[in-house]
Amino acid sequence: MRLHGFTSALVLSTSCSLALKFPVRRVSSSQDSLEKRSGGAAYVSRPVLAVSQSTDGSSLDSVHDLIYLANITLGGHAYNVQLDTGSSDLWIKGSSSPLPGANVTDTTYNLTYGIGWAFGNVAYAPVEFAGIKVASQGYIDVTAAQNPALGYGADGIAGLGFTSLSTVDALVNHTGADTGRSLLFNAFDDNPNEPNFIAFSLQRSNDPDHDVEGTFSIGEVETQYAHVMDTDPISTFPPNSPSRWNILLESVHVGTKTVAVSSTVPGAPSNKAVVLLDTGTSYVYAPEDVVTAIYGGITGAKYDSSLGQWVVPCDQEVDVALQIDGKLYPLHPLDLTPASLTDPTTCVGSFVPQSVAVGSGQFDWLIGDAVLRSVYAIYDFGDFDSSGKMGNPYVKLLSLIDPNEASEDFHQVRGGTPIGNVTYNASNSTSSSGGGSTTVSVSDDLSKTLDKIGTYFPIMLAVMGLNALVIILLLVAAVVYMCRRKKGPRARKNIGRMSPMPMGGLRNSTFDVHPINEPHAYQPVSMALTEDTFVPPTPAFSKPGFDDSGLRGSMADRPKSVA
Repeated sequence: MRLHGFTSALVLSTSCSLALKFPVRRVSSSQDSLEKRSGGAAYVSRPVLAVSQSTDGSSLDSVHDLIYLANITLGGHAYNVQLDTGSSDLWIKGSSSPLPGANVTDTTYNLTYGIGWAFGNVAYAPVEFAGIKVASQGYIDVTAAQNPALGYGADGIAGLGFTSLSTVDALVNHTGADTGRSLLFNAFDDNPNEPNFIAFSLQRSNDPDHDVEGTFSIGEVETQYAHVMDTDPISTFPPNSPSRWNILLESVHVGTKTVAVSSTVPGAPSNKAVVLLDTGTSYVYAPEDVVTAIYGGITGAKYDSSLGQWVVPCDQEVDVALQIDGKLYPLHPLDLTPASLTDPTTCVGSFVPQSVAVGSGQFDWLIGDAVLRSVYAIYDFGDFDSSGKMGNPYVKLLSLIDPNEASEDFHQVRGGTPIGNVTYNASNSTSSSGGGSTTVSVSDDLSKTLDKIGTYFPIMLAVMGLNALVIILLLVAAVVYMCRRKKGPRARKNIGRMSPMPMGGLRNSTFDVHPINEPHAYQPVSMALTEDTFVPPTPAFSKPGFDDSGLRGSMADRPKSVA
């Protein structure tokens, strides 16, 4: 079944598949509910980065490009929920509790965040999700909550991640049952013949051309983005049994400058960064040196420590691309310096210089909608083989941005003259995407060569060092031998009466050297998680920006927990 969401109505049409699309509707939100930050800062701009959990809906709504909402039918009633690929649970707070048609258990849980919380009982109810029906879906029936999404028309949050991250599943497992699987797990498990993926294109509300219509689909690809199916799958990290939609980022390109990245995640390549693709996060949380490389060279830009972000002149264009799996994905400059909701003359950097203290070291960056609006993304949970076993998950990305057209869009909105002929270092070929945009690519051979160099360079240095040591020892031995030979033999005045002593018993040979401890050699990427690895749940993901009464006060208040 395919549903199309419009401003005030839904048009239903039948299809032979269970795929579903939801075009984005723009949702207005009163700015009167926005609060200025304490300390007198007048440019409140941090968007909602709310914890979120499981769903799919009937129409996908965008609130100031901050959160994306959809509908889900639970117990015969429709609810608005935030779609979030960064978590895996479904929770809903209705006008009363329990929700109609729900079977509530005695198991309770308090999802606690730095600026909010959600408390309720584990419950079960029939769910209709994108034309796919789940007879009994586990969720949290919330009785009391404070959450940013609730202030923007959401009744809850729907996680589109993996079951291994699900708090509900962990709670149910403690009872010896297995009925707490995530919504998408149940949907795909009950329908193994259906395409096992979801897809997003996120609308940009300030795009003058409105080239991208925001949609969310299950098991189907938008016609204009069909070329995404021809792109190479991007493996998750780790490849097997991941708990999050993590992929590897190879580098960042700021104009003609290339910014190297690194990782602290165990098992990850040292010359790449593990990044989480999270539709429930509005901005991007990245290392300080990377963010400084993006905004530090802009005339008039400065870092505001009280805000925790860079403040950038609104008319200054920033051209950035991310290199993933050997390809460059340009970002729209309007997404890199969004205007404040309370002061449209002030713009801030959407790349926030803050390390990710959540996720138990499972990722280095948190990549939200500021990046995801520039791509059409497929999140594939893994294809079923002939025996019914699900394969490894992967991601597919299709660039929606032509850098030169994006430059024109930027200056049409912000004023000034487009840069024109936007280029990035390390690009040596281009290919047209299905949407008429351009994806700048890096040679696959070059990318593989760089990967091999990064992996084997320490080993090469160790071998070279050992060879140099052997050569030095040989030279020393040769010098000693030559010096002794120049002296020549000396005749003994008195003939000895003893027989010559064989030299085999001597131990001090020039080459009698103790083995050298070999230097540490980087091991290739290995499995960080296996199918039999139990991943204990962590507190639900929280993202800074708003409480249910408006914007939050300071960057220091950013939640530190993870779903």
